[in-house]
Amino acid sequence: MRHGNKNRTLGRAKDQKTALMRGLAVSLIRDGSIKTTEAKAKELRPFAERLVTYAKTGTLASRRRATSVLGEPKNETIKKLFDEIAPKYKERNGGYTRIIKTRMRKGDSAPMAIIELI
Repeated sequence: MRHGNKNRTLGRAKDQKTALMRGLAVSLIRDGSIKTTEAKAKELRPFAERLVTYAKTGTLASRRRATSVLGEPKNETIKKLFDEIAPKYKERNGGYTRIIKTRMRKGDSAPMAIIELI
């Protein structure tokens, strides 16, 4: 039984869910906004906001931690996160993303949403 476990599993094992969140976070950082299901967007929000918080500190340790969380061998995503995105939110204390609910997906009627960096 799942008593007291409030996290969404998204129908995946832990390692698959981690890979999904990493991929969605990289796309969000790279593109600024992505279209996905509402459940994935709600699960991605704290994951992405934690990365922006790491980037705001700007230390080498936080850069390494963000690289570890993203699992991104390419440095372009981390560089954009620390050099372009983090300075925009220097004065802001959280709430770096916005979720906009859109339509129902035609094939399976899944609720869709757009998640974007404010």
